[in-house]
This record gives sequence, structure tokens and C-alpha cells, in this order.
Amino acid sequence: MSRVLVVEDESAIAELIAIHLRHAGHEVTVVADAASAAAEVDRVLPDLVLLDWMLPGHSGLSLAQRWRAQARTRELPIIMLTARGEEPDKVAGLDAGADDYVTKPFSTNELMARIRAVLRRKAPEALDVPVQVGALRLDPATRRVSHGDQEVKLGPTEFRLLHFLMTHPERVHSRVQLLDRVWGDHVFIEERTVDVHVKRLREALAPVHCAAMIETVRGAGYRLTQPRPSAAG
Repeated sequence: MSRVLVVEDESAIAELIAIHLRHAGHEVTVVADAASAAAEVDRVLPDLVLLDWMLPGHSGLSLAQRWRAQARTRELPIIMLTARGEEPDKVAGLDAGADDYVTKPFSTNELMARIRAVLRRKAPEALDVPVQVGALRLDPATRRVSHGDQEVKLGPTEFRLLHFLMTHPERVHSRVQLLDRVWGDHVFIEERTVDVHVKRLREALAPVHCAAMIETVRGAGYRLTQPRPSAAG
């Protein structure tokens, strides 16, 4: 599960890509020009950007260069998706900071494979790989959480929070770190919001006796731990 920003001014291509991404379980935002793309990244940091070169206003190339020059977006995964297929164009795109370069026309299967490869290198927890801690299992592809035969109902934010914690078990994460990784560096979210969603997550996990897995580490943040075995009766 990841947030993908598609920057593409050809609506038919943008819709085709968005359909395949959503089918794979990703959250997708589509914009058609460089200004909108810059504003969207300023609003919330995505896990990956599919970036066309030829855009209204500024080019995708200049946008990639700008993102690579800024500390907040320096590590932002970028795949250039463009009709410019000559070798000098590919070199320019990669030198501008693209992690991969895909030319049009393209195979959607190949594009999805390249997206998975970039996410695997840059953000492994964003992939649709089921994760399990104890008997608690989370499947990003189906967006289901279960404990044995019992399904756990979670809202989208609690799902992302649990996913991140389960892919980084036993590690303490500060509220700022959780905001950055779960909320996508959203500038309008306050740190106290993390506490609210942790409380909701614990309430959702309580019926399957997993609430205690989400521990508060005083003065540091939160962590997910292996469930403790219950005492024999």
C-alpha cells in the first residue's frame, strides 16, 4: 500500500495508470501539470511519483531537479514516464534525479514491475506484502486485518498506522516520525493527532486482545511489540 502521485497531462494515459495502481491497492492522486504536482507534494509527501516530462508550464525534468535539491523531497522516489526515448533524453532524466525511466508507449505490466522495484528499494513497507506479528495478520492488498478467524475493522488511517508499526516491530517511533511516515509529512496535522489514532487503533484491537501490543514509551513515542503469552489457567 503506497501513495502514488501520477503527473500526466494525457487523461487517457493517466486514467489507465490510475486504474492499475488502484487495482494493486495503492492510493492514487492524478494531476495534469507541474504547478499542481508541486502543490500536491507540498501538501502531502507521496511514496512515489510517476512524472511525465512534457507538461503544461514547467517540465517534469525541472520539477525532478527542484525536488532533488530540497531536503524534504531529496529521497522522493521518481519514475519518469515520457515519449522522449532517445539516449540523451534518458541520460538527462536520470541525471535530473529520476530513479527509473520508462518510455511511451509502455507495457502496463512492465510499468507496474518497475514501480514495485523502486518501492522495494525506497519504501519496502509500502509494498503489498502481508505481514504478521504473533497471530495478528495484515494484508495490504486486500486491506484486511485478522487475528486467527476474527477480522479486525479499521479505518484507513488506523490501517496505515498499524501497517507501519507491524513492518517495524519492537522499534520506538516518535510522534514526529509517525506523522512523517504514516501521514506523509502532512504539514497541517498536529502531533496530538497521533495519540487520537493510537487510541482508536487500540480500541479496534481490543476485541482480539491485541491492544496491549501498541505500547506507549514515556517521553519517546510508541512501539508495537510481540504479544505476551497469557498465563496458564
